[in-house]
Amino acid sequence: MALRWSHWSPRIALVPAVVITAVAFVGSIGWTIYISFTRSRRFPDYEIDWTDWLRQYERLFRDGAWETSLKNLLVLGIGSTLAILFGFILAAMIEKEQRGEGFFRTIFLYPLAVSLIVAGLVWRWMFNPALGVENFLHQLGFEGASFNWLASPETAMYGIILASIWHGSGFYMALMLAGLKAINTEIWSAAKLDGVSVWRLYIEIIIPMMKFTFLTCAILLSLGVVKAYDIIVAMTNGGPGTSTYMPALFTINAYSGRTNIAYASSAAVIMLLITAAIFVPLVLLTAWQARRREAQVQ
Repeated sequence: MALRWSHWSPRIALVPAVVITAVAFVGSIGWTIYISFTRSRRFPDYEIDWTDWLRQYERLFRDGAWETSLKNLLVLGIGSTLAILFGFILAAMIEKEQRGEGFFRTIFLYPLAVSLIVAGLVWRWMFNPALGVENFLHQLGFEGASFNWLASPETAMYGIILASIWHGSGFYMALMLAGLKAINTEIWSAAKLDGVSVWRLYIEIIIPMMKFTFLTCAILLSLGVVKAYDIIVAMTNGGPGTSTYMPALFTINAYSGRTNIAYASSAAVIMLLITAAIFVPLVLLTAWQARRREAQVQ
């Protein structure tokens, strides 16, 4: 009896979590998808006009602001990959200089302790020509220097990318450092004995061995980019105009600004599809890499 109870008790304990997940997560996704096919405005309208059931999606992809948000999603995703690159470089430097590892790791991880709202406000001040870097450079005598990126639609996204890299590099550094620590020390010693250069060691040996770590970073980065909202609101609030709109900001504005819950739901569904298109292949690839590594160990 005791053995039978020990078998079922963990499963019973998980029942509340499963029910909450099914209702709050899966149920909400299903409700949002259903509402996106209706003509709901301020309040839900559960009647679907089957003669024009894709109305909200057709409107969505004719909306210039939504098109801009998708382009910005791609730009931010490509630009933010530099955070992974810088994280790896910082991890390699810290791992090589072990005496100051604790100090430098704390310094580089500090931006992660700052919320995205606060980080966005700080970078907004830095880009302010009257208060930030541009004013500082003018005081040094560089009168022609310009750092007012957020005021121009052509450069505003680059300012957001710069702030995102600053905020995320420390986190990816920590992940990369853990991956470097997991590499057998005999590999480093053998490479030194064979006279392998540092560049060849990292490019041909270390980086291929850290594929799993890079994939994990790519998954986390992609999720963060798709749901980017806080730092956009803090730095530009989508401006100038709609030049820095992102899907999450567009969805919130579609509901709060246009008071159109069906339109906002259609944007949210597209965000879900984008997330699934990025997340599922990366997760499957990560799982395949993990099974392959376990098979090699055995």
